[in-house]
Amino acid sequence: MSRNPVLNDNVFGESTTDQRPSPAQEWDAAQGAGAARAGAALPNALPPTQAPAPGGPFTPATGGKVMTLGGVSAATLFMFAFLLIGAAWGWGQVTQGTPTIGLDGTSVTPVEFNSPGLLIGCLLGAFVITIVTVFKPKLARFTAIPYALLEGAVLGMISHFYNAQFSGIVIQAILATFGVFLAMLVLYGLRILRATPKFTKGVIAATFGIMVLYLGSFVWGLVTGNSVSFLNDASPLSIGISVIIVIVAALNLILDFDFIERGSKNDLPAYMDWYAAFGLVLTLVWLYIEMLRLLSKIRQ
Repeated sequence: MSRNPVLNDNVFGESTTDQRPSPAQEWDAAQGAGAARAGAALPNALPPTQAPAPGGPFTPATGGKVMTLGGVSAATLFMFAFLLIGAAWGWGQVTQGTPTIGLDGTSVTPVEFNSPGLLIGCLLGAFVITIVTVFKPKLARFTAIPYALLEGAVLGMISHFYNAQFSGIVIQAILATFGVFLAMLVLYGLRILRATPKFTKGVIAATFGIMVLYLGSFVWGLVTGNSVSFLNDASPLSIGISVIIVIVAALNLILDFDFIERGSKNDLPAYMDWYAAFGLVLTLVWLYIEMLRLLSKIRQ
């Protein structure tokens, strides 16, 4: 949802012929979708993709510093620095044993979390910080770093778990995520992909649907004790679903870029640098985890 539905053309002072809901209506819809996304992310150890619209339309800053592309870039890099610190620490919280040969002749590497409660605690902490930031954007400059550390720890633990099973998969996922990011940035810069009203609504609807699917899978697992095979196995259907999810995650980057560009052009308050960076990092983290899932299925 990163393109803030409240930041429509009326808010930015632009004219358009598109018929859009009022800011209040868009905010209500975004609020519900955002809560569903964040809630669905928790049981799947997946970060919520983006922050929804904050409480009410933004207005240009009347004085002092304003949102800039440089400010968003600096805040994003700062968050990634702490994300890497958290990931390095989290990587060390997973113990990898000596590989053995399974009954089917394949190599099996035993791996376990030193403290499963630590993973859950970091995940819950990141989730709570996300919810607070979603509804209090001004706090993003204070919540961004704690979120990056906690989310980094989660990513480090999950990445080590995947890498123990599929050697080198983490480097592949990082390179793939970075490549998709650059591709989306180029497509947006050349205006090949643009965040039109229909595009935005389609991406938000698809993202919402994915999170509902994950939440349903989690509930099904709790009730039956079995995972949903078509989401977790290495069948062509499962791989195809993962490809679609990766595409939707990538398209969310277009909404992020649009929000950042429009916000900087319309002199939003400086604290929006951190809020925009927060949303961008959320999207990239989601994309990275989906890359891990997709590559693991292909490697199987």
